[in-house]
Amino acid sequence: MAQTSDIEWTEATWNPTTGCDRISPGCDHCYALRLAGRLKLMGSAKYQFDGSLKTSGPGFGLQCHENALGIPYRWKRGRLIFVNSMSDLFHPQVPLDFIKRVFGVMADTPQHTYQVLTKRSKRLAEVAKDLPWEENIWMGVSIENSRYVFRADHLRETPAKIKFLSAEPLLGPLKLDLTGLDWVIAGGESGLGARPVDADWLRELRDICIEADVPFFFKQWGGLTPKAGGRELDGQLWSQIPMGVKEVLT
Repeated sequence: MAQTSDIEWTEATWNPTTGCDRISPGCDHCYALRLAGRLKLMGSAKYQFDGSLKTSGPGFGLQCHENALGIPYRWKRGRLIFVNSMSDLFHPQVPLDFIKRVFGVMADTPQHTYQVLTKRSKRLAEVAKDLPWEENIWMGVSIENSRYVFRADHLRETPAKIKFLSAEPLLGPLKLDLTGLDWVIAGGESGLGARPVDADWLRELRDICIEADVPFFFKQWGGLTPKAGGRELDGQLWSQIPMGVKEVLT
């Protein structure tokens, strides 16, 4: 439930919970759902589906994994860790007590920097006051089109030291207010049936970040595979990350 990662903006993943379901258009071609289906067919007990194992279903069963909570303690070298690449920590089926325990582990392992990402921003804002927000805990929300910009407002209500946005898959132009935000990740969708990203949407995001002096990370153009279109935007790699973190993401 913890491993090195091919995701360009992190070094490792840690999944104290697995399972999720779709709540907005960015979930339509969920990579975690596809991967969970393959892992289930390979015999993994961490992934549960109701009825058919087809990955076109609405989601896969939420599970909290007690045995995963100790993993970060065993990593002595500090890592940049994406929390719950196969789930959403603020899913309504994750008990608040378990969220607190996950945050407790993160607070207790300051050698690591944790990147927590959610689409359930309303619940995040509701429970943020009950969580220990140490400096090594970054909090982000996913925003795929202009309808979901409100998630950034919920994020701003949290006391996270680093607050970031993930505009991936980017499905439309975004007019963003970056006040109080520290990082923007953007990228196109990948996988079968991937919806194309418009270069002008990405340029607008990049330019908003430049104007606001907010680091901008362009992850991918996407396509059939994540790396199909490369990572260059107007002939340049954009791999900026918040200050104070080593430049490992090039």
